Amino acid sequence: MEINIPKHKKLILFDGVCNLCNSSVLYVIKRDKKQRFMFAPIQSKVGEQIIQKFNIDTTQVDSIILYHPEKGVHYKSTAALKIASRLGFPTNVLAIFLIVPNFIRNWVYDYIAKNRFKWYGKKEACMIPTPELKNKFLE
Repeated sequence: MEINIPKHKKLILFDGVCNLCNSSVLYVIKRDKKQRFMFAPIQSKVGEQIIQKFNIDTTQVDSIILYHPEKGVHYKSTAALKIASRLGFPTNVLAIFLIVPNFIRNWVYDYIAKNRFKWYGKKEACMIPTPELKNKFLE
């Protein structure tokens, strides 16, 4: 099972029907000046491949996964903070929270993830990227 992304890129898997997740993807795209990230919905074929390859329990992780071809996966708060660390000032300052123990960060992350549909809503289908953004997305 080959996941084809360039070695210098990282893939962000996101919940394609989540309004908060889609807004977060657009936030990253706007600030990803060095073009480090590509994107795919968790519900996509590549999302399913990564979930199977790394045996990820989607009942526990269902909103964000950061995949790097050589380093594997990060998820939840670690994924979000590692993404933020690559986005430039002032967003990259959030990476300081990586010093907070994982269980505390993930408690906050899980609380937001659990309420994301109630607070931000949900789409009927995954976001379809505009033609200008299509090259940043895997299907």
